Amino acid sequence: MAVLPIRISGEPVLHTPASPVTDFDDALRTLVDDMFETMDEAPGVGLAAPQVGVPLRLFVFGWTDDDDVLHRGVAINPVLWISPAPTGGPDEDADSEGCLSFPGERFPLVRSQSAILQAVDLDGAPFEIRADGWLARIFQHEFDHLDGVLYVDRLEHPHAKAATKASRRNSWGVPGLSWTPGVDHLED
Repeated sequence: MAVLPIRISGEPVLHTPASPVTDFDDALRTLVDDMFETMDEAPGVGLAAPQVGVPLRLFVFGWTDDDDVLHRGVAINPVLWISPAPTGGPDEDADSEGCLSFPGERFPLVRSQSAILQAVDLDGAPFEIRADGWLARIFQHEFDHLDGVLYVDRLEHPHAKAATKASRRNSWGVPGLSWTPGVDHLED
């Protein structure tokens, strides 16, 4: 297994819809193992293949809820069903979100409270997970990556303006930028 470089906003693979996974082989298993290692080292709660430069429709996730239940897995060729998002503006604390491809920054974003994830696993077996709260947020965030959307693309004023300033301050928004967890130390 290996820790992979994580692409930073501006890399074309992050802003382009990913392709379906068609080959369920050893290369896919290695990619998923490497993605788990990368996510854990970052540390993060999810990581989509485009974030490591691979334009395929899959993501890994790993998050422990308040009851100490670990939610961990891989979603390949997922479909995501979401409930309507709450109305009103985001809560600065409860809706604060970050992204490994926009590292060290957090902004509030309203997301749907419930989601149903339908996907297949590494063996091509279908599964479904019904999620609420933070797990539903993780699924929405990672699913967006597969469509070429970063969470900062969904922000509203004044948070969108703050994200644009952060991107300029960090010289992001151009191809070729990445960071490697455990190697590059980014300031929060």
